[in-house]
Amino acid sequence: MTVATLVSAVVVGLAVGALGRLAVPGRPTAPLWLTLVVGVVAALAGSVVARLAGANGQGFRLVDVVVQAGVAGVGVVLVAATAGRSDSA
Repeated sequence: MTVATLVSAVVVGLAVGALGRLAVPGRPTAPLWLTLVVGVVAALAGSVVARLAGANGQGFRLVDVVVQAGVAGVGVVLVAATAGRSDSA
């Protein structure tokens, strides 16, 4: 994984983390820092997935960014939708 791939993962993760809160309707229950951290970690995982799928991983490639954004988006939406909920009956 190159430095450019890591930088793109961090940038994509922060952007998706910040914008991902808008995807969940209602008042956000997850703090902003949590969605940002999950976005970055999921984007880094997306880089690994793209690499395993055969993407070259050399710098800012569109396929890397798309996979990073997709994985980060799923992670942020899951965290934002489930944070703060208690399953007490």
